[in-house]
Amino acid sequence: MKTGGQRGARAVRLGHVFLTISLSGDAANPATDLGYLLHKHPDKAQRFSTSYGTAHVFYPEAGDARCTAALLLETDPAALVRRGKGKGRGGAPDAALAQYVNDRPYAASSLLAVALSGVFSSAMRGVCAARPERAAAPLPLRIEVPALPARGGVPLVRALFEPLGWRVDAEPVPLDTEFPQWGDSRYVRLVLASETLTLAEALRHLYVLLPVLDDAKHYWVSADEVDKLLRAGEGWLPGHPEQQLITSRYLSRRWSLTRQAREALELVRLAEADDSEVEEIDNAVGEETEAEEKPTPLAVRRRAAIVGALRAAGAARVLDLGCGQGQLVQELLKDIRFTEIVGVDVSVRALTIAARRLKLDRMGERQASRVQLTQGSLAYTDKRLKGYDAAVLSEVIEHLDLPRLPALEYAVFGHARPRTVVVTTPNVEYNVRWETLPAGHVRHGDHRFEWTRAEFRAWATDVAERHGYDVEFAPVGPDDPEVGPPTQLALFTIRAEKEAKAA
Repeated sequence: MKTGGQRGARAVRLGHVFLTISLSGDAANPATDLGYLLHKHPDKAQRFSTSYGTAHVFYPEAGDARCTAALLLETDPAALVRRGKGKGRGGAPDAALAQYVNDRPYAASSLLAVALSGVFSSAMRGVCAARPERAAAPLPLRIEVPALPARGGVPLVRALFEPLGWRVDAEPVPLDTEFPQWGDSRYVRLVLASETLTLAEALRHLYVLLPVLDDAKHYWVSADEVDKLLRAGEGWLPGHPEQQLITSRYLSRRWSLTRQAREALELVRLAEADDSEVEEIDNAVGEETEAEEKPTPLAVRRRAAIVGALRAAGAARVLDLGCGQGQLVQELLKDIRFTEIVGVDVSVRALTIAARRLKLDRMGERQASRVQLTQGSLAYTDKRLKGYDAAVLSEVIEHLDLPRLPALEYAVFGHARPRTVVVTTPNVEYNVRWETLPAGHVRHGDHRFEWTRAEFRAWATDVAERHGYDVEFAPVGPDDPEVGPPTQLALFTIRAEKEAKAA
């Protein structure tokens, strides 16, 4: 492939491009063959429209000894908001501000992976009519990603890429070079090098592992993502030591899809070990066999435990403090013994979603009279919250900074003073049982802390003592003999109520 003059003699300073792919060569096998392999001419700067912006491909250097292709993705924040259908994992960022102010234009993510597969689709399939022998052969490759979100840090980056034959140079990016005491950010500067992989294999590795490291896809993960993962992971994913983590993160931890993918990968692994076809192994169970019963999700168990505690307490008028999108309110409405249910949240957006979930605009008058959604902050006293039988703080306290907990404590236990208070929070000891959760990480990006059983008991006991409540504790979910349950529940009962009953 001809290139313009002495462009290979000097490299253009790139700054913060998203990704570069370099090929080394010589006179017999010129590095400019990279242009054929990628189906992008080194003398042309090309641009491609994507759903979320524009992808640019250009060559900072192109010579016989070394050729580098750069992929730069310009994202459109407005397009991200318009097209984002999901919430949290598997969708656009959840907070209203984060929809416009985020790291998507500056860091490698699922956006870049999608652009990579679209712009270099033929190269990912190993198709190159002009240089078929080079497309099928291992190449001396070097890939650089200047800013890669890595939830799990450098150790996880190495654990993902090194088993595939890459030499990994991953350097943490400091939060601020002017203030080294602030420590490192969650981003790394990544350089990969290998002489044992084809270009197609390298691109497929990036397509899968970039969003795995970022752990936050920008689009809703549907069933067809399983097929995409299996195609891109062909030949390397079934035997990867981190296969379970890769599968779970790529599919945004959707249990049903993750299970489907793992079963398919296990069949591939067995077929390879037996030197047979997958179809020959996957014949033990007929198509009419009933599907295995799925385990009850923890969120469902948690709501059931809360409703059970409220029933046992004889509560009729209930506050759901920090109601979020209204799942518990919806559950309480199914039981007519709860005559008044008030959902409180600081987020107007969450309350809007809750109203849609509950179909308040189509609810019958009698049912609608039982429920109310209202905006409010739990860090301040609110006279509207006084006089209720019970209040629920379900997975709420861990979203507050520890210095703000006393304000919530007084607002609920000191000022509102319902007869019964139900509090649930994660048990951090159980986190070691979540195989997809990196060591030392909390379960949700917004959690300010997660407590051990002893820490939660100490806090709850102190709160009860200060405000005149008795407190009992109960597990939610499987109670592991070593680390306890995934969720811990505290049931507070005001002492005056107990004394009145005893009298």
